[in-house]
Amino acid sequence: MDKLNLLKLFVNAVEHRGFAAAANHLGLSASTISKGIARLEESINIKLFNRSTRQVHLTDAGVKYLVIARRIVLDLEQCERELQQNNDLPCGKVKINLPVSYGRLYVLPLLQEFIGLYPEIELELSFNDSYVDILEQGIDVAIRSGKLEDQRLVARKISPIDFLICASPGYIAKHGLPASADDYSQHTWIRFKYRQSGRLMPISVDEGSGLQLHDPGQQFIVDDGEALAQLCAQGLGLTQLPHFIARDWLARKEIVTISPALRTSEGVYCVYPKREFLPQKNRILIDFLVSKIEESGESTYHTWAGNVVVMEPPSGTV
Repeated sequence: MDKLNLLKLFVNAVEHRGFAAAANHLGLSASTISKGIARLEESINIKLFNRSTRQVHLTDAGVKYLVIARRIVLDLEQCERELQQNNDLPCGKVKINLPVSYGRLYVLPLLQEFIGLYPEIELELSFNDSYVDILEQGIDVAIRSGKLEDQRLVARKISPIDFLICASPGYIAKHGLPASADDYSQHTWIRFKYRQSGRLMPISVDEGSGLQLHDPGQQFIVDDGEALAQLCAQGLGLTQLPHFIARDWLARKEIVTISPALRTSEGVYCVYPKREFLPQKNRILIDFLVSKIEESGESTYHTWAGNVVVMEPPSGTV
């Protein structure tokens, strides 16, 4: 047994005036208590009890040792109670790590309401599209896209990711619409480059036989998702956007979709460390974010992008 458990046995034996009474209180056998006390005495090489056939009494050393042992046990129990109370209350700091675009567009607009409901919860936000080890960095909650491979983490799916090929009305008026994916290479493209790998994200197209990846060329390369939408809205070319970036630009009619939404195997997840007891403040934040995003028309298996109106080429376009 470890030293702390031995100290607890020692304090209980004193407070219950004997090994048998302490054993009954703790749900142990008297021999377990006796052997534990013997182990404790052996570990410090000090005799704590004088034993007789009917009673046990503290030695002078035992009396002195009891003062410190009782203080250690009581302080630890008090600390554990306070920690448990804090764990069960909606208060304290929650560190959140967010992808740049999703965090700005989907999460930040929700936080004023959250703080109004839970003013005792302090939020510390960080934004990063690159990989972050949330355990190493002490992150409580993160939003991530893609697939979760770290078995130390729990991932609660918020929504799938739907991709939309978009253009501005001005670009379409000037250059027309591609009649099919075969025409994509005849158009200017704004492409996304992954910062970590440096590779370009391919253009995904559903041609009826399954997902096909295209490389129609590019005239603009950016490593920021919102820059894709902004350049597209300026009429500089076609681009493919995840639904969460496209949403507000489509709502303002600064861009339009020119193909149906395409769903890949990726999703948006709320990720947090795997723990037996999730702090209440973390659970409240996770539940709040998921419920508010559901209210906006997205869920584990659905986004609003499935209902978007697609602009099609005029009849007779070749």
